[in-house]
Amino acid sequence: MKAHLFLLSFFSLSLLAFSLPLGPGRQFSTASKVEWLSEDTHDFGDIPQKKPARYDFRFRNISGEPLVIDNVRPSCGCTVPNWDAAAVAPDSIGAISIEYDARDLGYFNKKVKVYFHGQRKAEVLYIEGWVE
Repeated sequence: MKAHLFLLSFFSLSLLAFSLPLGPGRQFSTASKVEWLSEDTHDFGDIPQKKPARYDFRFRNISGEPLVIDNVRPSCGCTVPNWDAAAVAPDSIGAISIEYDARDLGYFNKKVKVYFHGQRKAEVLYIEGWVE
């Protein structure tokens, strides 16, 4: 009986801890702060080997406050992201440029995680194609 009471208390305290705010300016949201203006996957189709291919993923800030991209993490070194460090104003459009180096022949499918300030969950983008 004591074990059940202990587990119930532990579970209740855990829920309470995760529901408390993180302090001034440190609250995180799981809701998306952006609306993607294109699909989250871009297919380059057939591209020549050693000719880098680039695509700009565009998004609209729907958060109601200026939005900053904290980080963009590609799944490998063959994919290079580029973005503006300046905040995107509410209801304005921003972009993240993704370049694939096309060194290796064959099919590729790469994942890129985008981290927005104050948003706990990363937005995930994909690029794919065939290097000939």
